[in-house]
Amino acid sequence: MGGGRGRSLFTAIKYLTYALLFVNIFLFLQEELLALEHTYTDGISLALFGQVFSSSIDTAAWVILLLLFELETFVLDDEQIRGWVKRCLHWVRLLCGATIIWAFTGYLAELIAIYAVVPFDGAAACSLNADWSMIVDLDEYVPIDASNCIQFAAGAMQFEGLNILATPEILKAAQYLAWTDVINASTWILVVLVLEVEVRLQLQGRLTDRVVAGTRYLKYFLYSILFIAAIYWGAAGDFIDFWDASLWLFAFLFIELNVFDWHQESKHSTPEAVT
Repeated sequence: MGGGRGRSLFTAIKYLTYALLFVNIFLFLQEELLALEHTYTDGISLALFGQVFSSSIDTAAWVILLLLFELETFVLDDEQIRGWVKRCLHWVRLLCGATIIWAFTGYLAELIAIYAVVPFDGAAACSLNADWSMIVDLDEYVPIDASNCIQFAAGAMQFEGLNILATPEILKAAQYLAWTDVINASTWILVVLVLEVEVRLQLQGRLTDRVVAGTRYLKYFLYSILFIAAIYWGAAGDFIDFWDASLWLFAFLFIELNVFDWHQESKHSTPEAVT
């Protein structure tokens, strides 16, 4: 009875984590829509769409991919991952992968854009009209008014093609956060590639203890980078990114446990390899 209750609690926490990650899609979307009010106010092209909405697109694709891993490593039996089920999982995974790569190019474009600045005469900041804004954090802006324009007296930078100013200090902090986005996104891509190899080998009955041991240390390294990124977001006061990164680490802990249990169960049976 106790074991059953513990298992039920474990499953409830796991799916609560997945649900919270789904909510994060809308939190990022809200943040990006607010930022859009200060950036590309005349509309955005398809090329800019991936940059402007990179976080919400990325999170949505990752949530779907996470659920696919959950299906393959926990919900479905090996014998069920055949035929049309296998093909559907395959094509949805490819679509998610393409979307994640697209979102990653958006992070890269944002990193490039945040370095595209030119000097601005800070003394003129207090005479600007209401169409001008200032960056206070990555993807966060406020209108320039009489209460904050004096911050630019010691120097200001303007984003090329945009009516947005930044102090040197805030600009540097935003650039560091943009680098963190790129590093975090690329590291997650590597994590999922390693997990994908493990899942494919497991389905083929070829996931050996030696392979598991070899990938374990690689994933330790990758998860350490992700953990450091989460700590950095927390220290920088970027709560949404810190919260999201923490949830993802927690969620993939469940996937790792699924893969481990799946592999251990297969060692005590002789399932037919899925082809």
